[in-house]
Amino acid sequence: MLVPRHRIESSPAPRIRCQNSPVRIEKPETTNFVLGQTHFIKSVEDIHEALVGSVPGIKFGVAFCEASGKCLVRSSGTDETMVDLAQRNARNLGAGHTFVVFLGDGFYPLNVLNAIKMVPEVCRVFCATANPTEVVLAETEQGRGVLGVIDGFSPKGIEGDDEVAWRKTLLRQIGYKL
Repeated sequence: MLVPRHRIESSPAPRIRCQNSPVRIEKPETTNFVLGQTHFIKSVEDIHEALVGSVPGIKFGVAFCEASGKCLVRSSGTDETMVDLAQRNARNLGAGHTFVVFLGDGFYPLNVLNAIKMVPEVCRVFCATANPTEVVLAETEQGRGVLGVIDGFSPKGIEGDDEVAWRKTLLRQIGYKL
């Protein structure tokens, strides 16, 4: 038996006005941070637990932009200065379901990145860096979303033998290679 096809009439989707704008992450020059996207209010507690479980004595602050309900910046951490930094930057970004983690002196994303990525609510990590960073946002009447990040500066050349030797020496000096 053949089922008759019905013609579905559609009208053009309504146009949404969108404005792009960069927001600079405000932080001390050497402070490392992680910027990502997550999807649930429980994220703040789960990211907190992942960080504490990754590095004993870690100093950090995490803030999350809630995208429904009260739409608050939710936060937690072990260091008041880092929590304040995370709250201010999350508020400046104002992009729903984004989170930012600021790490205290001597703590690096390399030590916590996999733990953060393994948090079930975490959808993506946009960057993990100490570089000057600009976050490119799209903004509509509904809210803001992260399009991408500008992490640091553009390359100025290709490393030669001296730079390769310097890189290898540095990694061994700081204990990341044997």
